[in-house]
Amino acid sequence: MGYQQEIAKAGDLIGGQASWDGIAPESVARMRLQNRFHTGLDIARYTAGIMRRDMAAYDADPANYTQSLGCWHGFIGQQKLISIKKHFGTTKGRYLYLSGWMVAALRSEFGPLPDQSMHEKTSVPALIEELYTFLKQADARELGGLFRDLDKARDTGNAVEVQRIQQAIDAYETHVVPIIADIDAGFGNAEATYLLAKKFIEAGACCIQIENQVSDEKQCGHQDGKVTVPHEDFLAKIRAVRYAFLELGVDDGVIVARTDSLGAGLTKQIAYVRQKGDIGDQYNSFLDVEEVDPTAVGHGDVLISRDGKLARPKRLPSNLYQFRPGTGEDRCVLDCITALQNGADLLWIETEKPHIGQIGGMVRRIREVIPNAKLVYNNSPSFNWTLNFRQQVFDAWTEAGRDVSAYDRTKLMSVDYDATELAAEADERIRTFQKDAAAQAGIFHHLITLPTYHTAALSTDNLAKEYFGDQGMLGYVKGVQRQEIRQGIACVKHQNMAGSDIGDDHKEYFAGEAALKAGGAHNTMNQFAA
Repeated sequence: MGYQQEIAKAGDLIGGQASWDGIAPESVARMRLQNRFHTGLDIARYTAGIMRRDMAAYDADPANYTQSLGCWHGFIGQQKLISIKKHFGTTKGRYLYLSGWMVAALRSEFGPLPDQSMHEKTSVPALIEELYTFLKQADARELGGLFRDLDKARDTGNAVEVQRIQQAIDAYETHVVPIIADIDAGFGNAEATYLLAKKFIEAGACCIQIENQVSDEKQCGHQDGKVTVPHEDFLAKIRAVRYAFLELGVDDGVIVARTDSLGAGLTKQIAYVRQKGDIGDQYNSFLDVEEVDPTAVGHGDVLISRDGKLARPKRLPSNLYQFRPGTGEDRCVLDCITALQNGADLLWIETEKPHIGQIGGMVRRIREVIPNAKLVYNNSPSFNWTLNFRQQVFDAWTEAGRDVSAYDRTKLMSVDYDATELAAEADERIRTFQKDAAAQAGIFHHLITLPTYHTAALSTDNLAKEYFGDQGMLGYVKGVQRQEIRQGIACVKHQNMAGSDIGDDHKEYFAGEAALKAGGAHNTMNQFAA
C-alpha cells in the first residue's frame, strides 16, 4: 500500500472516533510504515518467500547465487545491511547468518565457550529476535529521514521534490532479510529439536540449519572428534523442524541439512537394519570391521552379521565405533541424498578446505539422484585461504609442467611470495571463488561464519595500539572518526543511529508544539552535517 493510501486509511479510521482529538492520520501512516512487521512470524513468512524466489532464480541461472556474513549482535547485523543498501542500493541476494559458534563464544551466560552446544538453547532465538529488532529500527530510522525530507520539501513548496520523496517512500526496501539460523544438532532428541525450532521461527527465522552430529558429542565442524548419527535419527530431526514450520504457518520455511561426515570418523550407534540394503544397512556398511570366528567371540564383543558372516565393529574405549578411512565422501553423498529425499531443501557439506573440485565432485554425484540439489557453503575463517589457494596454484602449475623451483610449497604463506605471479593467480582464484563455485559446484548460498568476530578483534587491536600509544587521541580521530565521515558511515551520528530522531518524531506526534526535542541547534550531532 502506498503512502497516500496509508494516510487515507488512517484518516478513515480516525474520522470515525470523535474522541481521538489530536491523532494525525499522516503520523499514524508513518508509524505503520516504520513498523510493517508486527511479529517474528510475519518476518519468517516474508523472508521465506524471499529465499524461495532466490532458490528458483539460482536454479534458472547459477549466477544468481546469494551471500551472507555471520553476525553476533543486532547492531553488527544492522550496520551490515545499512552498508549493503548504501553501496549497492538493494539487499537482494544478501542475508544474515547466525552462527552457533559465535553464540557459544560471545553470547552465553556461562561466558566464552567452545562450539560444543553447551550454550543456553534459548540464546539463539534471543539473538534472532535481537537482530530483527535492530533491522526494523534501521527501517524506522531511514524512513524517518525521508519523512523529514518530505516535510522540508512541503515547507519550501518544492512540488517536484515532494513527488520524488513520496515515490521513494512507496518503493522503500526494508532492511529485513532472511536469516539462516544454526540450531547445531538440535540440542537434544527430535522433540527438543521441534520445541527449539518453534522458538527460532517465532523469533523470525525462515531458515534453520541442522547437522548430523550427536547432540551431546557435538563439535565444531573444523575440529576433530566429530561423531555422526544414523540417518533415521537425523531424518527424525529434519521432520521435527518441518512440523514446526507447518504448525506455525510458515509453509515455505527452509531447512538446511548439514553433514559433517567428511571429517567425522566416528559414530555412537550402529544403525538398526530392517532389511538388506536399507538405509541402516548402508550406514553400517561404512563401519570399520574385522571378520571373526564364531568360536572366538570375546566377552562383551558387539557383532554384526554381513552376508552370513560375523564381523566385529572396531570400538574405542569411549564406546564409539569408527568408520573405515577414506569413506567420508561416500558418506556425505548418502547423507545429502537421504536428507533431500526426506524434507530438507538445501545442503551444507562441511569440508576441510575450500576446493571447488572436491565440492563439485560430490555435488555431481548427488545430482545424479536429486537434479536440483544445491548447497549452502561455509567460506570458513578456519581455512587458511592464502595458503590453500597458493598451494592449489602450485599444484596446478606442477601438473601443467611449469617451473615451480622458485617456490617452497610448505612456505607459500610467507610475505616473500606476496608480489609473485603465483600469489596473484591465487588471489584471483579467491576473488572469483564464490562465482566459480556457484557455477561449478552447485553452491546457492555463500557465507562466512565468523567474519565480524575477526573484524571486531582486528579493528579493536588497531585502535588500542594507536590510542594507547604515541598517537593518543589522533589514533581515534584519524583511524576511526575521520574515516567514518569520509566514507559516509551512518553511525558517525551515533545519537541518530540510537534512535534520537525517531524519539523526537514521536514526541511531536504525542505532544505537538509542547514537545521537548533533543535535535535542536545545540545538539553536537549537527557538527557532522557537512
